[in-house]
Amino acid sequence: MMANKKTKDWRKAVRKAMRAAADKEARQRYGSRKPSFNYRWEHVTAVVALARKLAELTGADLEVVEAAAWLHDILKERGTTHPAEGAAFAREFLPGTDFPAEKIEAVAQAIAEHTGLWRDEPLTTLESKVLWDADKLTKIGLTAAFHWTGLALADGKPMRTVDLIRRGRTNAWQRKTVNSMHTEPARQAAKKRIRAFQKLWERLEIELSGNDMILVESQRSG
Repeated sequence: MMANKKTKDWRKAVRKAMRAAADKEARQRYGSRKPSFNYRWEHVTAVVALARKLAELTGADLEVVEAAAWLHDILKERGTTHPAEGAAFAREFLPGTDFPAEKIEAVAQAIAEHTGLWRDEPLTTLESKVLWDADKLTKIGLTAAFHWTGLALADGKPMRTVDLIRRGRTNAWQRKTVNSMHTEPARQAAKKRIRAFQKLWERLEIELSGNDMILVESQRSG
């Protein structure tokens, strides 16, 4: 007997849907669903992990946050309208799973509100705040540096270390992102991440210039 589609495990379903979307994006971009670095999948899985942790630390609804995290970029290909269209997708997709029906609109709202790299006005719903913070935490810190590098390599673009340093040095918007964090755990993490991000480029410049080499006094006098 075929199981009722509403018995479909929602966690497996949203993960599978996002995997398919990430593979589709990879095929369109690289001609293969297995590029050297699948940025969309790496980004979304990082957001899911951070969103779950933030939900634990803030008391946000874990089911809402996790479902929204998996689906927030499900229609990233739509560009600037992807938050609204992703929200519509969630409203249509989740009823076909065992996800609590009364929580679907909260998922859709969180997805719809994850727009922008910074905000002038804070969000008001805790689950929306958590998703926004988790999404933006992946765009600062060492995570961002490694994701940029992987994406550049997968794209096959000419890349020099000095170009990465320049990009890292000129992302002034990241400070606005740090200042836009909603939850206290994310605010503290964002401050640490931006410092680590800036320190990475400083340290890399020092190594490339050889300024980390110090001639000991005995060698100078000898």
